Amino acid sequence: MGRAYQNRKESMAKTSDQKAKVYSKYGREIYVCAKRGGIDPNGNLALRSLMDRAKKDQVPTHVIDKALDKAKGGGGEDFDTARYEGFGPGNVMVIVDCLSDNPNRTFGDVRTVFNKGKGKIGTQGSVSHMFDHSAIFMFAADDEEAVLEALMMADVDVTDIEIEEGKATVFAPHTEYGKARQALVEAFSDIDFDVDEIQFVPQVMQAISGEEIDMFERFLDMMNDLDDVQNVYHNAEY
Repeated sequence: MGRAYQNRKESMAKTSDQKAKVYSKYGREIYVCAKRGGIDPNGNLALRSLMDRAKKDQVPTHVIDKALDKAKGGGGEDFDTARYEGFGPGNVMVIVDCLSDNPNRTFGDVRTVFNKGKGKIGTQGSVSHMFDHSAIFMFAADDEEAVLEALMMADVDVTDIEIEEGKATVFAPHTEYGKARQALVEAFSDIDFDVDEIQFVPQVMQAISGEEIDMFERFLDMMNDLDDVQNVYHNAEY
């Protein structure tokens, strides 16, 4: 799979306004995750991973605590997941994951960005069949056999393991996330994940160049600026 998992456009906190957007997206995702699976990160692996990722992205503790308190209260907004697919500039395949309290508004906003970017929103499944929905873990390790053995002992269906520059990257089906994470934590003491999340990994890449790159970057910026958008996955290769 190479480094294809890194294709996702990260929200870069270059200004206080952009930082606020990053904090808001993390806060919303933590709230939904805690409300669905419980506020105790020891019993909610997805929440623990999300909180760790938020801390690495320098999300303030008060933002995380506020989201957890909100979930603990039991009230608050009722968010649903929404996923949209289509083609962006340069015929790049795109998957957009959202958390929304108003699906009609969210669909309209996402469709507008596709249209402005001279792309086309598609039907469900129109591009996702060309992506692997994978659990991905990256951490310091240089012994592929030891990593594989730990996962196989836990009966994890491993898709791929890569060792590069002292880092191991493990790919597994998204349904194996919890089992794979627990196996790695138990096998390697003091493990510190550089990547610990579920992503859509493209099976093939779409090369873009010149003006297509500028158009696609603007498209990603517009999409990431939408409040309801949590993650954007694509198969663009510059």
